[in-house]
Amino acid sequence: MEKELWSDRKRVLFFGLPLSFTTYRLTSNRLFINSGLLTQTQDEVRLYRITDVSLSRTLMQRIFGLSTIHCNSSDKTLGNFDIVNVKDGENVKELLSQSVEQERIARRVYTRENMVDAIDDDVDND
Repeated sequence: MEKELWSDRKRVLFFGLPLSFTTYRLTSNRLFINSGLLTQTQDEVRLYRITDVSLSRTLMQRIFGLSTIHCNSSDKTLGNFDIVNVKDGENVKELLSQSVEQERIARRVYTRENMVDAIDDDVDND
């Protein structure tokens, strides 16, 4: 059984109210994005497929305490995606980053970036 770590709803920019039909849910090994009113879509990305997480805030987002979290992923259907207008974005980003790292270590998923750095270190030491 997957443990739910975080969930929130996309918020409208003004006043930060959760008046959207997009919800986000983070479990121990997957991130779900549900959107739509009449036609609903559920996207899912496994955490080990996320390669990079970054946070940005516009001036209006800062005024209302919102953030956008940008995720680069190797998922074929979802690709790179944004978690838009969420409250407490810094903590959510940190939770997501830690969960991604734990899942990648548990599944022994390594990126070429780490392998290239290790090769460069070996070359520099010679």
